[in-house]
Amino acid sequence: MKPTSCFLLILILLLQLMIPGYAQCSLDSIVDKKIKEALTGLELNTIPAKKISCTSIFSSGRLSSCPAGMVVTGCACGYGCGSWDIRGETTCHCQCSTIDWTTARCCHLT
Repeated sequence: MKPTSCFLLILILLLQLMIPGYAQCSLDSIVDKKIKEALTGLELNTIPAKKISCTSIFSSGRLSSCPAGMVVTGCACGYGCGSWDIRGETTCHCQCSTIDWTTARCCHLT
């Protein structure tokens, strides 16, 4: 019985090695490696790097607007209000009934 068990185990292992999925994985890894090698020789930094500049604009009331050339990336509202929306890409609007201040986070790429 012991030789039969060993033979079956070896047969199962050999069959797993012959399954196309295993060979495909190694082929995929070889192709990925060759693509990465080819790309390392290319210069990919032809576009100049951009820098993001941001500032916060604090206003009394429920509206806060960004300066020209900047867009809103986030808002904060007074009295713990978490309900707000952005109007026209440049203005924060706090939606709660009682608001004492609104802050707009404004950014632009340089």
